[in-house]
Amino acid sequence: MRRLNQWILGIVCLGSGTFVFASPTAFIPLGSGNEVIAVDVASDKIIRRYPGVENPHGLVATPDGEYLVAGSLKETPVPAGAPADTPNSKLYVIHPEHGHVMAEIPVSGWTHHEAITPDGKFVISTHPTRGGISIVDLINNKVFKTIKTGPVPNYTLVTKNGKRAYVSNSGNGTISEIDLAKWEVIRSLEAGPSPEHLVFSPDEKTLYVANDRAGTVSVVSLQSGKVERSYKIGKRLHGLDIGDDGKTLFVSSRADDKLVALDTVTGEQRVLTLSPEPYHLDKIPGTGKVYVSSSKAPKIWVVDQKTFTVTDTIQLPGGEGHQIAVIK
Repeated sequence: MRRLNQWILGIVCLGSGTFVFASPTAFIPLGSGNEVIAVDVASDKIIRRYPGVENPHGLVATPDGEYLVAGSLKETPVPAGAPADTPNSKLYVIHPEHGHVMAEIPVSGWTHHEAITPDGKFVISTHPTRGGISIVDLINNKVFKTIKTGPVPNYTLVTKNGKRAYVSNSGNGTISEIDLAKWEVIRSLEAGPSPEHLVFSPDEKTLYVANDRAGTVSVVSLQSGKVERSYKIGKRLHGLDIGDDGKTLFVSSRADDKLVALDTVTGEQRVLTLSPEPYHLDKIPGTGKVYVSSSKAPKIWVVDQKTFTVTDTIQLPGGEGHQIAVIK
């Protein structure tokens, strides 16, 4: 797979119909908008749209930047008497330069979030209604394994060395640790109540966990597998990411219409009002920005990490922003 052209100025449409992107570029699935968009993060402007993707929610990019893989919240009913693992949803493989869907991969159950291994060979999808994850082989464009993790799996992180994955199970307050060489669950960690989004500390010794209904962020030691600390943030937590400084957590509270910047060293919390309902969020590495979507309005707030102020707003063509993939 070929890396996208990097560190160029501007965006040029070539005669062949392919695109050359400025770097970095954020790709955002728009859920009910049924498309994925590309945003130039230097200008915070939408520069390309990818239609024909049904209700995309989770999104990852291959490490070389050539492909995007989007999961769908849409599924069709399984016929009566059919096996429980009958495919009834799909993943979409998108070529961002060429501008179209390259392949559709059948999966069982709608997909919430995506993760990808560092070698770019495998995409891990959480399937909340199936109690586990699917592993898609991107070389052969098919599911090669499914793994039961726990009730209502939500989010997955993969370590930088590609040896372990961690899956939050929001139905029983656990995190499943998966050995990626054996493709099996080897340990169950504490997570706090209703765990959803996850993020590593920079040294990958700690997991930060957003507990949606409890309104807390749990600090989980990967060595002990225990919750070492919990921070009360607000109601209906959703988005979670760690800033470029490696110590500030950004957390969205949908019910309280606020974004919180939590200093994990001092415990200090700063609050920024965002309305309506701040939702998914992702830092844009190396830019000092955090993109925060709204679950009730077609827009994304651009927040400066240091000043903790809104510097711009991206108006979406429809839908709502979900899991962002950034290609540098």
